[in-house]
Amino acid sequence: MKHVIIDYGAGNIASIMKACHESGLEAVLSHQPDVIKNAESLILPGVGAFKEAMDKLEESGLIPLIKQHVHDDKPFLGICLGMQLLYEKSFEMGEHRGLGFLEGQVVPLETTVKVPHMGWNQLRFSQPGNPLIKTIKENDYVYFVHSYYVQSKDQYLVAYAEYGNVIPAIVQKGRVVGMQFHPEKSGRTGKALLNAYKELIK
Repeated sequence: MKHVIIDYGAGNIASIMKACHESGLEAVLSHQPDVIKNAESLILPGVGAFKEAMDKLEESGLIPLIKQHVHDDKPFLGICLGMQLLYEKSFEMGEHRGLGFLEGQVVPLETTVKVPHMGWNQLRFSQPGNPLIKTIKENDYVYFVHSYYVQSKDQYLVAYAEYGNVIPAIVQKGRVVGMQFHPEKSGRTGKALLNAYKELIK
């Protein structure tokens, strides 16, 4: 099974499935350990609160399989909250541990801007030559919905948005990729980015 969207009860599944299909990234939805174990690529969606999502992942029993997948250097994509879960910890309503694939932490957005950050925002490139963004243009718009953002190492930063601060929008460490925005709600740009993730596998 090539692309598997992890079904753990905390994702915007229907629209992600549709966007994957339209971008040529044929994905299946599953919570079955055998399917997760044999996936060539995993996609972790997420909406809602960090702790609740981590609790659901713990309850699913899939975290060891997810960690083995990343350890085996297989492609992994985290979307929105799914991207934030890739990091070491979050300070959303307390302090909570994440999956720890990327060094960094999730913190509240600056109080000088309207929270949540909801709507379209432009992408600025930190790594213009990165294959993930080769089919889109700098300043293309994508759709965000979030109240917390990642503070992390600049070396992971592929693209960012500006909203009261520098908001990491696309991050990458090896074959682990995160998108803070919703590619499934971001029209042509979102589909192009999902297709670029598909190409990463090749």
